[in-house]
Amino acid sequence: MKTKLTKKFWVALTLFSLIGQIAWVVENMYLNVFMYKMFHATAGDISAMVAASAVAATLTTVLIGALSDKIGRRKIFICGGYILWGISILGFTLLREDLIHAAFPMAASVSAIGITLVIVLDCVMTFFGSTANDAAFNAWLTDSTDATNRGAAEGINAMMPLVAILAVFGGFMAFDLDQASSWTAIFAIIGGVVTIIGVLGFFLIKDPALPKMEEGYFSTVIHGFRPATIKANAALYLSLIAFILFNISIQIFMPYLILYYEVSLGMTDYVFVMAPAIILASVATALWGKVYDRRGFGFSVLWSLIALAAGYVLLYFFRHTALVFAGSLLMMCGYLCGMAVFGARIRDLTPEGKAGRFQGVRIFSQVLIPGVVGPFIGKTVLANAEMIVNNDGTKSFVPNENIFLAALAVIAVLAVLLACVRKAGAKKERAQ
Repeated sequence: MKTKLTKKFWVALTLFSLIGQIAWVVENMYLNVFMYKMFHATAGDISAMVAASAVAATLTTVLIGALSDKIGRRKIFICGGYILWGISILGFTLLREDLIHAAFPMAASVSAIGITLVIVLDCVMTFFGSTANDAAFNAWLTDSTDATNRGAAEGINAMMPLVAILAVFGGFMAFDLDQASSWTAIFAIIGGVVTIIGVLGFFLIKDPALPKMEEGYFSTVIHGFRPATIKANAALYLSLIAFILFNISIQIFMPYLILYYEVSLGMTDYVFVMAPAIILASVATALWGKVYDRRGFGFSVLWSLIALAAGYVLLYFFRHTALVFAGSLLMMCGYLCGMAVFGARIRDLTPEGKAGRFQGVRIFSQVLIPGVVGPFIGKTVLANAEMIVNNDGTKSFVPNENIFLAALAVIAVLAVLLACVRKAGAKKERAQ
């Protein structure tokens, strides 16, 4: 029988997932735009920022996830983390050329100082964000659901990145992103909202009852990386390997997606093109979690990857607005439905009562390895990209469609891996 979740749970899930994803969207899709427009960042600068943030997110999730298991609390890390996350986002309001020049009057390049400060503050922001969201919130979600309702909950959780993109796209329409004052307002609004949600969490979130942990803290930290743990949870780690490939594919193009629309395609109105695609993909993702509950991992992941690959093909070959819309819709459906499927699968295979310590392992497959490898592949693909001269005489690169071809190649490797695992599983069942 399906376990019924409370209304307060659904409110907390929706609010914390949505606001957390809005903050991540600003970081993952617009912080590079901020560096590009304000400090003329290169593809190498963007790759370095994504990689540094991935390392910060992974270390934080490993350490804080284990700590939340050790003390048996999630709520304090979620709420306190969101409050400090919001404050760190407010810190970006100080990253303006005039303030940087005043602080470093002898600096040869304000842009170089600005890029360095963005990367450093991004890592600080990631520490608090990963504490709150990656480590504590994700562990809380696993603890608060079971196999009868996890797909439905994960469907809501997985659709939030698209809802967040829609909210950010719509909200950013009111701002001229070429103006420093616009970025100051954006960071002030996002930082304020994240902080407020952290305060509300003290009234909304219920700490799940967790078993007392007898292991020491260090033992808890390394638990998910022990050979014995891997051997005892082989299905979980195979799913994590597949998740690595999935996220590498996403990270090849995602850091450059907005720049591709705006700079390469000249779509100054890309928000109007993307909004319907985002709405439709969000609905599909919410429903796809229920498909996972009914049909299982094999069926649901297959069609997610087919949609993702089809979107890549359209985005690689075509530049016409209608076909870019179709490609973006398929890509987003495949991306978010895939995230829902992999997320539910990993939660189902996570040992009960140990969700916190396994968040570190999950973040390796979702953030660290993809966050380093994916942007590096993207940077390599764009090594000979066209350059344009800005109004101030500086040069900027122009992302091209090759990022989608590279992303498609990784999905092909993933498809082969999943087919081999499925064949090996079927062979093992026949032998038994």
